[in-house]
Amino acid sequence: MQRLYKPNRVVELQNKYGFRFTKSLGQNFLIDGNIVRNIADCAGVSENDNIIEVGPGIGTLTEELALRAKKVLAIEIDESLKDLLKESLPYENVKVIFSDVLKVDLKQLVKENFNDEPFKLVANLPYYITTPIISKFIEADLNLESITIMMQKEVAKRLAAEPSTKDYGSLSVFVQFYTDVKYMFTVSKSSFMPRPKIDSAVVNLKIKDDLVKIDQEKFFKIVKACFSKRRKTIANALTSYGFDLDKSQILKALELSNIDPKRRGETLTIDEFVVLTINFPEIGG
Repeated sequence: MQRLYKPNRVVELQNKYGFRFTKSLGQNFLIDGNIVRNIADCAGVSENDNIIEVGPGIGTLTEELALRAKKVLAIEIDESLKDLLKESLPYENVKVIFSDVLKVDLKQLVKENFNDEPFKLVANLPYYITTPIISKFIEADLNLESITIMMQKEVAKRLAAEPSTKDYGSLSVFVQFYTDVKYMFTVSKSSFMPRPKIDSAVVNLKIKDDLVKIDQEKFFKIVKACFSKRRKTIANALTSYGFDLDKSQILKALELSNIDPKRRGETLTIDEFVVLTINFPEIGG
């Protein structure tokens, strides 16, 4: 059977089912077999793995996952792909659910389909909902092992960014607090149909086993405040953010944390944000 990443196979299915790409859904289908295989390799997909895929499209990546994994649960928002996917994915270990991933109950979905066994998220995500999807899976308290996703190259660089670089920001800190991030490889726009205007990249996020025991709500409020005005010093950014605190209290917290108040937010490591959170006064709701 001809693989789904072949451009002529994509066109054949498209014509047979009258499918038209929907720009608002960010539909760009992979047509490069090497990239498809590399994504599955980076995710370490094996015969013992349960996989959730978001946005299977015509099933190009889904097919590769099905050939390697124990079970694949694909979540697709575009119901016009129903008949097409019935033909393109004739695999007993694949189940396709037509729903908006941002609205589904992930815990219930995992329980029903994987019996709460560990699973991996592997996907070629639409650019416009990349961050909300990552956030939902990370924050949902699931038995999630890793996230391997293709996304806009610029966003991928932000996820993997190190302190004191222009790409380092609150998104970097959020993702790196919960996961170990690896920028895997860049994907040319020529690997897609239709061809997007920008290049993509694949990142792997391995969920950390032992999270730092800390008030996470407080932690992320402080992170957001520190990055709210990138040109300001940490002391001035925290003072002007709107916390009901005197500047002297903020300076004291920075002193206890051994952080120079003249530094800028983008220079702080995750560990320094943790120490600052511990020493920071209570900041309320």
